[in-house]
Amino acid sequence: MSETKKKSGGILSAFLDIVEKLGNRLPDPLVLYFGLALLIPILSWLISFAGWSRVHPVSGETIHLISLLSVEQIQRMFVDAVDNFTGFPPLGAVLVTMLGIGVAERSGLISTSLKLLVKSTPKSLISVVVVFAGVMSSMAADAGYVVLTPLGAVLFAGMGRHPLAGLCAAFAGTGGGYSANLLLTSLDPLLSGFTQSASQLYEADRVVTADANYFFMIASVLVVTSAGWFVTERIVEPRLGKWDMDTEDIGSDSDKEREAQIQTISPVEQKGLFGALMAVVLMGAALLFLTIPEGAILRDAEGRLTPMVHGLVIIIMLLFIFPGLVYGLIVGSCRNSKQLAGMMSDTMATMGGYIVLAFAAAQFVAYFQWSNMGLLTALTGAEILAYLGVGDLPLILTFVFLAAGINLVIGSASAKWGIMAPVFVPMFMALGLSPEMTQAAYRVGDSITNMITPLNPYFPIVLSFAMRYDRKLGIGTLISSMVPYSIAFALGWTLLLVVWYFLGLHLGPGAGIQM
Repeated sequence: MSETKKKSGGILSAFLDIVEKLGNRLPDPLVLYFGLALLIPILSWLISFAGWSRVHPVSGETIHLISLLSVEQIQRMFVDAVDNFTGFPPLGAVLVTMLGIGVAERSGLISTSLKLLVKSTPKSLISVVVVFAGVMSSMAADAGYVVLTPLGAVLFAGMGRHPLAGLCAAFAGTGGGYSANLLLTSLDPLLSGFTQSASQLYEADRVVTADANYFFMIASVLVVTSAGWFVTERIVEPRLGKWDMDTEDIGSDSDKEREAQIQTISPVEQKGLFGALMAVVLMGAALLFLTIPEGAILRDAEGRLTPMVHGLVIIIMLLFIFPGLVYGLIVGSCRNSKQLAGMMSDTMATMGGYIVLAFAAAQFVAYFQWSNMGLLTALTGAEILAYLGVGDLPLILTFVFLAAGINLVIGSASAKWGIMAPVFVPMFMALGLSPEMTQAAYRVGDSITNMITPLNPYFPIVLSFAMRYDRKLGIGTLISSMVPYSIAFALGWTLLLVVWYFLGLHLGPGAGIQM
């Protein structure tokens, strides 16, 4: 594939060029992650001489920086290396989900569905659709990273647009819009639980419900989707330039012939789509039966949907496999067990690069966690912010950007909030700000840097998807393409927070800004 970048003037373009050049001078991602994994023990040993420590606000335990060059920690690196790899959060989710996607892709269901989407969606709206789908994907936890980022690339390519722009739009919506949704997600009760516990340190009977930020999150969907659309259309895609499909992709067809071929759906494909749709409907009905009734199989003893939430990866896999299988039976692309097994095997064969990259990334993330460097960074930043002594609104905005900065070193939303909530929720309550407002500010900060931190456990998989379209692509290109989204989301979302604050609007049912 060859690509020609369209150079445009301006400070932002120059800044992104610098980010890309510096980033692309880094070694191959595999070598980089291995290098970082080797660097962390050395850094931990050097910094340990400074005696860096902080008191954990929840447990009261003193957290010390741990040198990874001690005999015990070096032994741990050898003993736990396999567990670090197999326990790497995205690994199982990615591979299991890709089994289902592979069947749907190789049976032809995804390509035909994309044809239908290409025919029914104006090119001017496709960026909006992709970003919005990414935002809404948080209903399925982290599945959007695995499912939507490659689909966004394929969809843009099918329209003759740059596939990396589609990938970036999906990545921005999924990562940057993680805390925005039209519906409540598993993140809401998770965060509200920490918020309530922290608020009760100040007010013993304070209750924070799961819908505490619901109204604000609905409005956030509009802001994130609009900002994502603008950045994709006006900054990222023009900067990537024209995408020239290579001969491996288009064969001997001309661009016009290929466009006609893409937009043509044969009668048998139409029947296949209808059959796949019926499979989805039946599976949806089965899922409702397993979750809605009292005492349903996918409810726990207390009636919560915890088993269903924890089983979303398998559910998503099945939602691709069965419709893909039905489609394949109708069109003739998958009519026996050997073909089905072959589709899954071929899909896993394409994941070899990611698996190797995941091994290196897993060691790096584990070492960073073992050293307590991320935790100590979070606690130190929290202390600095606590003693700034500025007014309510500046404090809230500073808190947003502190959360965004900490997100660069600690990826887990619950882990960060578990540390920060006991410090900031009571402190802000003493200043007259509600726990719900503090939680809303945290959610904004936690989301806006999700796409630009290599510590995001899904960053390697997104990078591997991007490298399918440009084997020479470096980390710098991906990060420089995501930085405009991060800036736009930060500006738009914090502006929304400011407007919400000044108007005194309810953040959710019964949840205001002031105490």
